[in-house]
Parts: sequence; structure tokens; C-alpha cells
Amino acid sequence: MSVTVTRRRSTAIVLGIVALLIIAAWAGHHAVETLRALDGDGTQFGLLFTIGFAFIVLQTILYFLERPVAAWPWHEKLVLDKLHVTVPVPVYNEDPELLRRCLWSLLEQERRPNLVYVVDDGSDLAKVDYGQIYREFGRAARLAGVEARWVRTANQGKRHAQGVVFADTSDTDIYVTVDSDALLDRRAIRELLRPFRSEKVQSVAGIVVASNVDKNWLTRLTDLWFVTAQLVTRSGLSAVGSVLVNSGPLAAYRAAVCRDNLDGYLNESFMGRRVSFSDDSMLTLYAKMRGRTVQQPSAVVLSAMPETVSHHARQYVRWMRGSFIRSCWRARYLPMTEVAFWLHALTWVQMLVSSMLVIALFVVAPLAGVGLAPWMLVVTAAIGLMQAFRYMTYRRSDVSLGSQLLTLAMFPLAVMWAFFFLRGIRWYGILTCWKTGWGTRQTVEVRAETTVAEAEDPQRALVAA
Repeated sequence: MSVTVTRRRSTAIVLGIVALLIIAAWAGHHAVETLRALDGDGTQFGLLFTIGFAFIVLQTILYFLERPVAAWPWHEKLVLDKLHVTVPVPVYNEDPELLRRCLWSLLEQERRPNLVYVVDDGSDLAKVDYGQIYREFGRAARLAGVEARWVRTANQGKRHAQGVVFADTSDTDIYVTVDSDALLDRRAIRELLRPFRSEKVQSVAGIVVASNVDKNWLTRLTDLWFVTAQLVTRSGLSAVGSVLVNSGPLAAYRAAVCRDNLDGYLNESFMGRRVSFSDDSMLTLYAKMRGRTVQQPSAVVLSAMPETVSHHARQYVRWMRGSFIRSCWRARYLPMTEVAFWLHALTWVQMLVSSMLVIALFVVAPLAGVGLAPWMLVVTAAIGLMQAFRYMTYRRSDVSLGSQLLTLAMFPLAVMWAFFFLRGIRWYGILTCWKTGWGTRQTVEVRAETTVAEAEDPQRALVAA
């Protein structure tokens, strides 16, 4: 099974014009509100809305500056193609068919890795059997000219499984990290390597889309929210070389980032407890402390998203606990002279301001008998739609245009879901940050038959518009 990606600029231009028009309309309103507030005649929330508006305008300008990095042909041939690329594949209670698809997508890359190193982190053999995959993958890798290694260890977590690879591959130049359910676009590795033409770049993030987007309303919602977040928040950070979190399903790091920090990576603790999650953001922080961290929007991977609210909530709680812990380390270790430090601080200001507004508008105001101005909801919806349009810059051949439009049409629900449900989970995660266990994957939670649908042509394509 293989996938391909093709980008078309025209869609992005049209969406850019739409976004700018919405921003212009909103800017006019808030300019008036700010002037009225300065004269003592504005709404009590005028200043807060103006701060929020300024942040979103800055973010919008930044994410429209992001462009895929193209390699010079001579440099790709003489330098990038000669890099020794290792792909660590940590496996723990993964559905065997999802793992199979992941491994074969690595062998079908236009730029194949030099080594695929699978580490079974003590999976429950009563629930999963990887024996046949192990034998078949070894033969297929030899035919593809790719070295393959497969080891089994006692269960010590994803970081330990990656650490086994980092410590055993001294000849590696670039590590491409993936999850065991990742289905890589055929050009994913080649595209990930291209930003490394700059010696300053230390890590590269790929774009993650849901392989099981058509499963139910939750997978659609998650795909819309997650893809949009990557193409808005992370694209903006990438434009200034300050990506703070790479995604586990697809990222690349200079080998020294991983090997030189291996002891700290394996032994991170917070409030006296060993931290077993937030591994991707930890590696990204190590990379940022050495140089630029960017996103390559032309490097795409499909990954299975949670299909139940329980799984989704547990995953997000883990992410938010890790996000808070990582924020502490960023505040401590990122220099105040770095753009990344101040952009990170701005995200916390935005979160605090927006949380205050939610409480004021939806709790305090109703209790005080104050009605909610309709334009507030209109502005929220307009912002959500403006950002959700970014989702349409990726068209997928495994998903019909009608299905994709149906997902986009869920943006009001996605906005409300993030505004209320995910916001509440975020604060819960922060308030329970000392709970540093993984929290998911005690058994197989997503199976292959509920992900990428079978088609007559096994080479399903992912077409980025």
C-alpha cells in the first residue's frame, strides 16, 4: 500500500483572500471598540477582545508565510541522499495489520530509509502476534535494500524503546520517528529531509491526518481540529523556525539531538515522578535549544485517531499534562532572546484571556442576568471558519470531496468542542500534571478494519491541494 501527495497553490491563494477579508471585517469592529474603550465608553471586554484579535492577526500572518522547503537537485543528490536515515518503530499492543501497513509504507518510500529498527516494547503476546509480520518484513526489507532489525524488550515505555535504537545506531545522521500505526505518504521521508539543507535546522515536523476519518463523527471532528491546528498554530511557529511540538507519527531529527540528550530523555522527572509521555515535545525542545525547528507541510502521514470519547479524552489529558510540564521546561531553558520564548508566552496569555472570557460570558454574565451579544458568537464562528478552511488545502483520494466537505461543515461543532470540552480537559490535565503515567494502549484500541478503507487500487493517494 502506498500514498502520494501533490500540492496546488491556487486553493491556498483563494483561501488566503477569504481569510484576509474576514480579518479586515473583524479588525474594523475591534478598532472601533478599542477607541470607545479608551474613551471610557467601550464594552467591558473590549480590551480583552482586542488583545485576542492582535494575537490571531499575528498568527495568521505567520502561517501564511510558511512554504514547503524544496531541495536543490545537486544538493539532494550529493548531500541529502547520502544521509544515513534510521526509522525507530516502537511497538506496544498495536493492531498487527496497522503495524504491517506502517512497515510496508516505509519500504515503499521514494527515498527509502537505510535502517528500520522495530522495538517491541513488551506487547501482550496473548493479545497480539507479530510473528508472521516479523518474518515477512525481514524478507521484504532485504529485497528493498533496507536493513531491518527487530528486538523485543520488557515494557518500559516508548522513550525506552526509542532509546534502544538511539544507543545502537552510531552511524545514523537523521532519525525519522514514527508511530506504529503510521501510514506514510510515498514521498514523506524525502520531503522531511529537504529542510535539513540548512545546517541550522535541527528537527522537522510532518503533517498528520486521520486514516480513519470516515469512521464516525468523533474521528471527523478530530481530523478537522488536528489538521487545522497543525496548519495554523504550528505553521505560524514554523515560519520563524520555532516549532515547539512535533507529532509522533512523523518527525525527523538530527542524530546528535537524540544521542547527546539520551540520558535526560530517558530519565526525565517532574515533581519526583518519572515522565513517560510527551516524548515528541521533549525531543523538539532539545532540537530548539540547538537551532531551528520547522514543519514541512508537504510531508504527510496517515494515523489512526481515537474512535471513542473515552480514548479521545484520555489521549488529550495525557497531551495536556505533557504540555504543561514541557511549558515549565521551556520557561526555564529557552533564552528570553529567542522568538520561541515569547511566542510560547503569548499562547499562555491567549489561553488565560480566552478562559477568562468563557467564564465571564457563559457563567458570570448569565448569573448576573446580562444577555450575550450575538456578534460575539458570530466572531467566534468566523474565526473558526477562517482557520478551518486550511483543512481544505489537503485533498485525499481515499476520501471523497463530499466526505471532506462534510467534515469541514462540522467546524461549528469543532469550535464548540475545543471551546468547552477540550478546554475543560486542558485545565484538568494541568491540575493533575503529577500523574505521569501513559494512560492508554493497555490493549488494542483501534483496529485496521476501522481505518483506511480497502479500494480496488491498493495505491491509495493523498492529494494535497
